[in-house]
Amino acid sequence: MDEHNTPKCHLRQTCHPVSDPRSAGLVDKYDGRVPRYTSYPTAVNFRPAIGPNQYRSWLSALAPDQPLSLYLHIPFCERLCWYCACHTGVSHRRQPVADYLQSLLKEIDLVAGAIPHRPVLSALHLGGGSPNVLSACDLAQLFNRLRERFAFADQAVIAAELDPRSLTQEWITAATDLGLNRASLGVQDLDPAVQAAINRIQPFEMVEWSIGALRRKGVSSVNVDIVYGLPRQTIRGLAQTIDQLVGLEPDRVALFGYAHVPWMMPRQKLIKEDELPDVRQRYQQQLVAGNKLQEAGYIPIGLDHFALPSDDLAIAAENGLLRRNFQGYTSDDARTVIGLGASSISTLEHGFAQNNPDIRKWREDVGKGRFATYRGIALSREDRFWSDIIQTLMCELEVDFVPILRYWQMPPSILTQAMARLGEMESDGLIRLSGSILAVTRLGRPFLRTICASFDQYIVDHNSNLRHARAI
Repeated sequence: MDEHNTPKCHLRQTCHPVSDPRSAGLVDKYDGRVPRYTSYPTAVNFRPAIGPNQYRSWLSALAPDQPLSLYLHIPFCERLCWYCACHTGVSHRRQPVADYLQSLLKEIDLVAGAIPHRPVLSALHLGGGSPNVLSACDLAQLFNRLRERFAFADQAVIAAELDPRSLTQEWITAATDLGLNRASLGVQDLDPAVQAAINRIQPFEMVEWSIGALRRKGVSSVNVDIVYGLPRQTIRGLAQTIDQLVGLEPDRVALFGYAHVPWMMPRQKLIKEDELPDVRQRYQQQLVAGNKLQEAGYIPIGLDHFALPSDDLAIAAENGLLRRNFQGYTSDDARTVIGLGASSISTLEHGFAQNNPDIRKWREDVGKGRFATYRGIALSREDRFWSDIIQTLMCELEVDFVPILRYWQMPPSILTQAMARLGEMESDGLIRLSGSILAVTRLGRPFLRTICASFDQYIVDHNSNLRHARAI
């Protein structure tokens, strides 16, 4: 979204859809593979033409008054979950994590040295993998270096993605003493049969303890991740998981669809495909889960998030200030996000730049005092125009084309092909077109990514692009 877009609230109009007799046919019709649109252009469109020199020049152009966020990728876990599609691996020894941390400290110096002023951070996000593989000493080293090189805003959000299976009181105490005020816990499903099928044994009591321990140490916002479409998963089991979790009153819930891409993530070959729910079952799981969360008082946010009315994500959505980036939906208004660590992606005014996902090659580059940027994309004016439309739809579920066309000085004819693709969706009841405004209907909400794909100039065939996750 850009400043020219007027804040507006669509929460009541875009509640999660109820069951509809047309849904089965629509699921069959629109079940393709499309991006998650955490960026536009998406990461599959990045190219090696963007390298270290280009990235350095983009960093050097950052304005002193420009708010900045950091994302630090920690690509290690104590145990490997078979469903996971993240760049991560298991380390049974301490040394690889320690070596990685030393390279991360060097990369912090590299990035800070390329920015011609001392940046002010509005947010810091530790992701992975499991950042709680870092020891208390590791955390102290990391935060000392960050505070040397960056200034933290008074109300800076400091968040971490955590694995309850390896979370300890010592880690929580160390992290909160350093400023941790937001946490996201991977839960996925509490059904023992599903947990066995994805190699993630995690009893409810473990999650309950983790949330309680974080809150007792002052963490003000706790998110839990739930995944539908997992092997052996049933609507009844998923509903029971949600009943248990809402009893713990997490501030936010992220409801993701499992992306089965074993040709990209070999670990997923350990999952038995005949145990996976089909697309209609996935749709029903998503529907039931979303409706149960709303019944428990959670407000639907964008495509796949839910938040209590008091949470700042719900407040941002209410006021038209919601944004979407590689970490999902956020209330952070920083348009620049610097990625640190192997595979991390930086979002800058001029484009996107991604680090090498190969830890060895990333460490080698950083050790030689150079950026490990290995691909990315420079944004054209047309890219920004289409990104504005897609970002607005993903966050607001409604877009007025007139102010966006005016802001980017684009002729109305640029929308002709996209609007032609949307004609059938309007006939099917997924969207409503009124003058210059496109609004996603309640029926169309689960198909939001497919609707956005109509504006994606990089997609040739929505149904055969196997690099993306399923639309439902």
